[in-house]
Amino acid sequence: MRRQRRLMNQINVVPYIDVMLVLLVIFMVAPQATPTGSIELPSVAQASQTPAQPIEVIVRKDGKLAVLDHDKGGKEEAVTLDALVTRIRDLQAGGASRPLVVAGDKAVRYEEITKVVGALQNNGFTRIGLLLEQAGQAAKPQR
Repeated sequence: MRRQRRLMNQINVVPYIDVMLVLLVIFMVAPQATPTGSIELPSVAQASQTPAQPIEVIVRKDGKLAVLDHDKGGKEEAVTLDALVTRIRDLQAGGASRPLVVAGDKAVRYEEITKVVGALQNNGFTRIGLLLEQAGQAAKPQR
């Protein structure tokens, strides 16, 4: 008598694991074998203009604001948040957009700094930075 074969209801996954391990090794080795690309950048003999001195917006620990422009005398001028945008536009009149730096006292709440930066960004100023002090050095922008 002949035996009846039973239908096998399991899948042999060993070949799939072998293929997966081979692919894993290929993907681990292939990036190391490819050469890294290098970019040749153009060079400029000299810049046509000297970089513009930034306009400083100073936030004091009591929340009061001041604007300092080194190109126009270097005197601090007290302003309110509402008058800040108009004053900066007056200082930038006739020239390209100069960068702005916000110098906040370290005792000022971070919310006050973000309020000033947000007001500047909402009025179209895009080149805004934060003025920081390195340990042992004064917080003065480079000329």
